Amino acid sequence: MNKPCQLSNVTKAYLDAYECIREEMIRGMTEVELADSISGNFIIQMIPHHRAAIEMSENLLKYTTNISLQEIALGIISEQTKSIEDMQRIQRSCVECKNEYKELCHYQNRINQVTQKMFCCMTNARFTNSVNCNFMWEMIPHHRGAVEMSKNALRYDICPELRPILEAIIRSQEQGIRRMCRLLQCIGC
Repeated sequence: MNKPCQLSNVTKAYLDAYECIREEMIRGMTEVELADSISGNFIIQMIPHHRAAIEMSENLLKYTTNISLQEIALGIISEQTKSIEDMQRIQRSCVECKNEYKELCHYQNRINQVTQKMFCCMTNARFTNSVNCNFMWEMIPHHRGAVEMSKNALRYDICPELRPILEAIIRSQEQGIRRMCRLLQCIGC
């Protein structure tokens, strides 16, 4: 993690919690037992990803007074809580949608590339005494990872109930990326 020498106690507390959240997400996404279902594998890897976004947003809300960021964080919590519930609701039936070994390998190779890049960007994000900037530098690559994971899954034969969830993830997180990029410029990060 790229930390400057002098961090306030508030920033240190924020970043300590963030590091724990990030590490738990990485474990949750990489230590799962994969099956012969792209749909099922997507769900079991995306749920810890979404949980991390919720926890990262809750962590930010303890410290920020920026109204725009509060709205973004509350939106993330709401959208990703619903997305987790939707995925859990269809998980059993989606696991029944099986894929051939070759497809599974192609799918998982791309997922591994996307997640490694996301983990690296989140670990090596710039950190300052601005919790607001730090959050966006962490969350933008997190959102990009979800978008790429979703687009990758849409290339394959997946259960029909999962498609609208993936499309919603792409729409909401691309919108969130644009909003955070604009806000980064507005608040001078």
